[in-house]
Amino acid sequence: MNFEIDFATLIIKWYRKNKRELPWRETTDPYKIWLSEIILQQTRVGQGLNYYNSFTETFPTIRLLAKAPEIKILKLWQGLGYYSRARNLHYTAKQIVKENEGKFPTDYNELLKLKGIGKYTAAAIASFSFNQPYAVIDGNVTRVISRFCGITNAVDDPITIKQIDNIANELLDKKKPGIYNQAIMELGAMVCKPVNPICEICVLKNGCIAFEKKLTGEIPLKLKRTVVTKRYLNYFFIRTIRNKAEYTYVRKRSGSDIWKNLYDFPCIETQTIISPEELFLRTEWKMIIGNSKVLVLHISQITKHKLSHQDLHAIFYEIALKPPLSKLPVNHIEIPLEKLSDYPLPRLIDRYLQSR
Repeated sequence: MNFEIDFATLIIKWYRKNKRELPWRETTDPYKIWLSEIILQQTRVGQGLNYYNSFTETFPTIRLLAKAPEIKILKLWQGLGYYSRARNLHYTAKQIVKENEGKFPTDYNELLKLKGIGKYTAAAIASFSFNQPYAVIDGNVTRVISRFCGITNAVDDPITIKQIDNIANELLDKKKPGIYNQAIMELGAMVCKPVNPICEICVLKNGCIAFEKKLTGEIPLKLKRTVVTKRYLNYFFIRTIRNKAEYTYVRKRSGSDIWKNLYDFPCIETQTIISPEELFLRTEWKMIIGNSKVLVLHISQITKHKLSHQDLHAIFYEIALKPPLSKLPVNHIEIPLEKLSDYPLPRLIDRYLQSR
């Protein structure tokens, strides 16, 4: 494909003048670049920056990350969401230390073999750390290319994905792939925005078909729609006294459900919102509480929490319990109340505790 404008030169020149100063752009250390890319998946730069700084301060090397207990990593990740990223991060760190003496593979195809590293992340590490000619293709890059080339087909269609991949690799500056990749992503983030792109200041506007034909509102087109499930969670924040100290109960989440290996409160999930009277008659309630006497201290309003594929509706029951539970449900533990903040909690739980 031939372009009348020098695409790469224009965006690199723009980038050098307008880029945001970010710590992962000041290094070629593949560990730190990998860390930043994993954090920034599904996360805005403004939010991800604090997490990146916390991780690099706590785990300045991949060996320290690999040695850390998972609970510490999940606690540091708390609030960032998509926790499989953190679990994969830990797994891959241990794999690199064990199999490669703590050194990242320099080969793109070897990077792809690592858990949690797909084509985008492998291209980012290969180009930013080793200046290898692989085009990064994320949402920002897809948006810039589809608008510039006037691609009106759905960008989540396999044929269009391959088309954009081919164009991205043709546009790539093979001599300066690292700075080129940074430039096109930054242009997509700062100028060619999803909504209300700032076309008037864009260095590509003279060659952009979407700008010329006033199609920036229609491009890029996506066909797939996320099916959202509603879930109703009744949480029990239980407080009890043992040996004159206050305790509570948490469960470690497991299986393939949301928040794997994080901790939340004992919970009964229902098909819809139900009354406390109905809730306390359920078999699950008896299985949690046993024969202890219960005093309901407070019932929260419904708290809504959105995940990518789920809308959660939660009610929190704060309960005083006497005596402490003699038998705990599976995956539940009793902990000192003052230690609750040491455990990695879903943002939904943390928000509730902060609001009390």
